[in-house]
Amino acid sequence: MTPTPTPRQVLREVFGYDAFRGPQAAIVEHVCAGGSALVLMPTGGGKSLCYQIPALCRPGTAVVVSPLIALMQDQVSALRQAGVRAAALHSAESGASAAATWRELQTGGLDLLYVSPERLLNGDLIERLADLPLALFAIDEAHCVSQWGHDFRPEYLQLAVLAERFRAVPRIALTATADPRTRSEIVARLGLEQAAVFTASFDRPNIRYLLRDKSDPKRQLLEFLASQRGHAGIVYARSRKRVEEFAALIKADGHDALPYHAGLAADTRGAALERFRHGSGVIVVATIAFGMGIDKPDVRFVAHVDLPKSLEAYYQETGRAGRDGLPAIAWMVHGAADVPPLRRFIEESDAAPAQKRIEHGRLDSLIGFAETSGCRRRILLDYLGETGSADCGNCDVCLEPNQGVDVTEPARKALSAVYRTGGRFGAAHLVDVLLGGDTARVRSLGHDQLGVYGIGRELDRLQWRSLFRQLTARGYVVAAADGHGGLEFGPEALVRPLLRGESRLEIRLPPPARERRGRASGGATTPAAGAESADPDLLAALKAWRLEQARQQRLPPYVVFHDRTLVAIAERRPTGLDELAGLTGIGTAKLASYGEAVLEVVRRLSPQA
Repeated sequence: MTPTPTPRQVLREVFGYDAFRGPQAAIVEHVCAGGSALVLMPTGGGKSLCYQIPALCRPGTAVVVSPLIALMQDQVSALRQAGVRAAALHSAESGASAAATWRELQTGGLDLLYVSPERLLNGDLIERLADLPLALFAIDEAHCVSQWGHDFRPEYLQLAVLAERFRAVPRIALTATADPRTRSEIVARLGLEQAAVFTASFDRPNIRYLLRDKSDPKRQLLEFLASQRGHAGIVYARSRKRVEEFAALIKADGHDALPYHAGLAADTRGAALERFRHGSGVIVVATIAFGMGIDKPDVRFVAHVDLPKSLEAYYQETGRAGRDGLPAIAWMVHGAADVPPLRRFIEESDAAPAQKRIEHGRLDSLIGFAETSGCRRRILLDYLGETGSADCGNCDVCLEPNQGVDVTEPARKALSAVYRTGGRFGAAHLVDVLLGGDTARVRSLGHDQLGVYGIGRELDRLQWRSLFRQLTARGYVVAAADGHGGLEFGPEALVRPLLRGESRLEIRLPPPARERRGRASGGATTPAAGAESADPDLLAALKAWRLEQARQQRLPPYVVFHDRTLVAIAERRPTGLDELAGLTGIGTAKLASYGEAVLEVVRRLSPQA
């Protein structure tokens, strides 16, 4: 009888890693011992190993519930490359393939079975699983259980049946992001009240957060993408129309770009996903319909040309960059016009009033993040419950020092403009009034006769718009109740100390126009995606070899080897299989499959060759 391997043996021999990261070791030990768990770990933090290793250490088959076919396919392909017996059951499987998978399952030939929630819950699969030895249930992307989360899947609500039907089988629910409210939902809806909770740091130090005031988003995006040419990335826009417009714009600028949204035919969306997964340097322009379950590790940037729905959604979407741990960028332009559509979406929903208040609060947190004068990463981590972090040195606020300035007088003028115009007009019109704009609307309303007309020329238009957004974020002004985008006094203004000059306001403003030229994408260049000591010619040759291997097997290149592994090979230049076996990401099966071929590439480009 073959002895049961230890978790560390599986980690090294199967997956090619020498050490666990963060709480991985504690999670694996807990689940191997039969305990259930809720795991909160950022994208790229190694969540999959937390159930894959126990699956190989415990008797029976592990059943993994996953929401997307593409994610299942990538996971199964990667496991098979590592020598693990894995398969999937989902709607895209042929009848013959599904029958073969079931035969393997019945004869004990599978270590891991991936299923969609629909496939698990419909038909007789649960009843058939009850007759088999099961190692564990893993519920991936567990935040899908939250009805007001950003990726809600109604089928996830029915997964509570696992706690009732399989009381002796450990369950592990995993998610890359969940605010405290969503975490409570996961626990309650999946019956995990007695489960241990493991929380890793949500910090993604390899991601650089860069936010810009929105002025000309198309021009700004092209300037940013000029520094990302040849890199894979995702661009998010709020509507199908904008997705199509931006995809055409980017493609016309010479990038390999394509649109993705729910209005496209299913085969078109499928082809776009395959091009993104299998290609290099492909940019997908998408609504939030794209992204969940994307397992591509070498996405070098995520760009937002519109505000996302919430700070939690922003964290989830930007987390799709840099899954391999190499440098990546989260870039976003934002402006006051982004907010009203998001407010209307909340108000026009069927949610109860209490839930609408929660969603408005989440949006307020996002606005506060966008308008902060402090470190972006610190604000983001505070929101996720990770307090006490220091400034990161890798966001636009930290990298582009722009100290807060005293805007007490301009703020008083802004509030006076809100009051004198009756609390019925949006920021664009108020800025026209303060700058003394000679527009037909200003004249027809008689606002050129007000005392506040033309008194705000100390700031330019972009600075005024930023000031109004930050006054909104701080509660001095709020959107008028009629929903037409006007601004009225908020709770902070009603107490009146700022208007009376009894308090000061210091915020971070954009620099004057003469200093802003050329800064639309400033600091945006992705740091070198790899160590400086890696031979660039050897790295290029290794990537070309990997691409050929992937094409022959009809796999995404990253399933063969991650970029990080190729960088390590190009740095170390191993001369034999023993040296190669010690590098990250090279387990026993991959060493046997690819070892000699990799060494041949290294020898061919060695100086003495």
